[in-house]
Amino acid sequence: MDFDIPAPLAAYLQELDAFIEAKIKPLEQRDDNIRFFDHRREYARTDFEAGGTPRPEWEELLAEARHLADAAGHYRFPFPKEHGGRGGGILDMAVIRDHLAQKGLGLHNDLQNEHSIVGNNVGLLILLKYGSDAQKAEFQEGVAKGDQRFAFAITEPNHGSDATYMETTAKRVGDRWVINGEKMWNSDVHGASYDMIFARSSGNPGDAHGITAFLVPTAAPGFKVEQWLWTFNMPTDHARVSLTNVEVPESAILGEEGRGLDIIQNFFNENRIRQAASSLGAATYCVREAVEYAKVRRPFGKPLATNQGVQFPLVDLHTQCELVRALVYKTAWRMDKHGAMSESDKVSMCNYTANRLVCDAADQAMQTHGGIGYSRHKPFEHIYRHHRRYRITEGADEIQQRRVAGYLFGFMKAGVVKGVEQR
Repeated sequence: MDFDIPAPLAAYLQELDAFIEAKIKPLEQRDDNIRFFDHRREYARTDFEAGGTPRPEWEELLAEARHLADAAGHYRFPFPKEHGGRGGGILDMAVIRDHLAQKGLGLHNDLQNEHSIVGNNVGLLILLKYGSDAQKAEFQEGVAKGDQRFAFAITEPNHGSDATYMETTAKRVGDRWVINGEKMWNSDVHGASYDMIFARSSGNPGDAHGITAFLVPTAAPGFKVEQWLWTFNMPTDHARVSLTNVEVPESAILGEEGRGLDIIQNFFNENRIRQAASSLGAATYCVREAVEYAKVRRPFGKPLATNQGVQFPLVDLHTQCELVRALVYKTAWRMDKHGAMSESDKVSMCNYTANRLVCDAADQAMQTHGGIGYSRHKPFEHIYRHHRRYRITEGADEIQQRRVAGYLFGFMKAGVVKGVEQR
């Protein structure tokens, strides 16, 4: 058994680091772009007069970084080679996400809105796998470059983890579909021209079959953003939307009619292992920064690091990082070998454990740094507020544990979909 990072991937990490130093860091420091990452970050990023959505200048900077990364051949790394990528696998992306998050906040990787110089563009992967030829022709290149995106709408005001009970409906009327309902936490809708709406088109509440995914124009009559939902970590790109007799053609269906949950399941496993890797990297960053600070801070005339009360909590967190890293990498490796759905229980283990770990690590880093750690002049409060969301939005801790229990006690089997877990 070889636990070393594969040599080509290790070389690619060095290539990425060189690109960050040569292109991304200078852009981050240009003019006053650093305001998006220093103590002013939340105000600089948030247009409080426009519902709390991201400021255009912030998104323009992110787009410039993406275009630089795309031109250098990095942004599309996980995409198939025939679509301009390098064919990076699940393990590759887990290692990269861990590596980038370990660098802390920066233009190279800012997960508040899933920005990275190596795109986590699951929308493109979904389009390639489930999109029709016409949908691919219309959206593929824009989505691949990160200039066009789909919003994602499955959660509802009354339904989150029980998504098979969603109340949004789609009924066929002649050669059209008419959609009615409400969606909550409609992700990324502020800048999207289309919203991926999941609606029950057949079957009964609780049935996994009978839910269909539709690509709905956000400018369609009857589609309305009712409210921007302010969050623990601003700006917000989540909305409550309503759909009132929204009409779309048959060609708006993404994938097969009634098989929308297949898309969700595929999306969740790949996204959750990458997100777990990001939480792991951020946790490692917090521990490392706390250790370095403890070595130079000298209260009562001696380094803070000489106190076991400081050492032991950080030792525990350092140990947990090593344990979680081994599980994340092993799980990603097995997903590459056996398919994204083969390790569903392990993905859940990785996800809820890594998300708890980063919250604990950020909290301990604040404590070790004292008052300056609690301030926005250090990134720990930002890391905590951002990653705390994943203990809910990627499937609540309890849902992830229930999923693991389903496999452990024999209620679920690998490859069998018995529902879907999400917000």
